[in-house]
Amino acid sequence: MASSSPLPPHICFPSTPGRRRPHRLHPLNSFSRSFPQLQTSRPNLSIPASLSSPPPSTTRFDLQTYWTSLIAEIDQQLEKAVPLRYPESIHEAMRYSVLARAKRAPPIMCIAACELVGGHRSHAFPTACALEMVHSASLIHDDLPCMDDDPQRRGRPSNHTVFGVDMAVLAGDALFPLGFEHMVSHTPREVPADRVLAVVAEIARTVGSTGMVAGQYLDLKLADANGGEGQDMDLAWFIKEKKFGEMAECSAVCGGLLGGASEEEVERLRRYGRAVGVLYEVVEDMMESEKLRGKEVGGERKWNYVRVYGLERARELVQRLKNEAKRELSGFEGDGVVPLYSFVDYA
Repeated sequence: MASSSPLPPHICFPSTPGRRRPHRLHPLNSFSRSFPQLQTSRPNLSIPASLSSPPPSTTRFDLQTYWTSLIAEIDQQLEKAVPLRYPESIHEAMRYSVLARAKRAPPIMCIAACELVGGHRSHAFPTACALEMVHSASLIHDDLPCMDDDPQRRGRPSNHTVFGVDMAVLAGDALFPLGFEHMVSHTPREVPADRVLAVVAEIARTVGSTGMVAGQYLDLKLADANGGEGQDMDLAWFIKEKKFGEMAECSAVCGGLLGGASEEEVERLRRYGRAVGVLYEVVEDMMESEKLRGKEVGGERKWNYVRVYGLERARELVQRLKNEAKRELSGFEGDGVVPLYSFVDYA
């Protein structure tokens, strides 16, 4: 998830937003009948504009320091978690992707959610690192020639471009279980075991056949079938939600679970994360469409949201997704909500 503007050193955010009743998510119609086993939702495009901004009560929060210090600590933890060892070739490929310069959105969202509900960040750090490993593994596989066939990732050659397709497949395969191993073996013992088990189940569901894999599968099949033309809006939403919304949703939920969130808080974090994940992808689609205006579009970005809805509708959708995410955050109080607002306001 990329931000379109740098974060200033001090930003005002709400400290005690009022509690609001969560809106109801809209089920799909024709697509849900075809795939009833895969649950999804569409954004509520009728949210009034008055709900798009938090209440006027504010606090000053050093957001720049929060992000930069967390990124540095996460990078240090990842360096230790994925050491260079035998067989060196596989671990070099693993480290190439995991240690690449990135905004570390999934781990930061996990830690922020844990702190929001009263947990200590040390309880979330192993899971945060695991989420980055899982996220990196999914990107390695997404970039493969048989998938999205992307030669670039995070501003440099993708894993298979450097190490070859065979090694990239193995690196991704190794990172998935390493994430689980790291989380289970390094989470502090004072964290209740049932919370850790719930996090394991959440991550497994996210990366599985009804989560991110489902989105990738349908993306591939539709691209093969019609070259990205005549896309169904419900299906376009489903693909974005599964391929990109799932990871953010999982990150927020895992942090909440580790911090001891109530069921209501977990569901708020789930809806918040899902909205933010799709939000960033729609913004990226818009930026890519602007960059490729007047050019023939090919590759992964051929199948994007702007092609389905048009640029103006995509802009409206971005605002509505921001409204949805902020609506869910309005159920929380205190300075701990500030970092999660930053994911919305700097999309």
